[in-house]
Amino acid sequence: MARTGRPRAFDKEQALERALMLFWSRGYGATSVQDLVEALALERGSLYGAFGDKRSFYLAAVQLYWDAYERRLLAALESGPVLPALREVLATPARAAAEYASDVGVPQGCMIGNTTAELVPQDAEAREIVVRAHARFTRIVADALRRGQASGEVTGDAAPEAQAQLLLFTVQGLSLVSRTGLDTTAALAAVDALIDALRA
Repeated sequence: MARTGRPRAFDKEQALERALMLFWSRGYGATSVQDLVEALALERGSLYGAFGDKRSFYLAAVQLYWDAYERRLLAALESGPVLPALREVLATPARAAAEYASDVGVPQGCMIGNTTAELVPQDAEAREIVVRAHARFTRIVADALRRGQASGEVTGDAAPEAQAQLLLFTVQGLSLVSRTGLDTTAALAAVDALIDALRA
């Protein structure tokens, strides 16, 4: 009786990280299951067994993206003055667009924003991930702005929650526009104008 080979052992977290980069650079619709099989050097059965279908795999990758982004956001806003840190958060999409615009296979834009454009509102689970990410961004930034108001760094002319919403709209808009090409100088000037408006 013929013996069947054992399934290939693989690191699930590493596979998810590699899939994230593929989905992020190509998008959900343009990434096929075969693309994932080849990029991850996995058999379809192993992929389906570990992650389910392509949609489930994608949503797991989006969640991984957000978890890493949230950790970086918290670290940035806890490291010192609020406004310079927020400027870096807002400027990152413009700088990345300028650096990698012509590179094929390089992640473009924000994975949360890309998911919004491609899957929301038709996909309820994708929408839930995006809404939760937006709420977390707003809460984290509002907390930082509140600290900035208390220290006299940030203007008290508006509620921190409203200021944080404005920053969310800005960073998501910059991330989306950056995928079409962006005048980096003009984008950074807009970021500076917004930061100056928050200054006490």
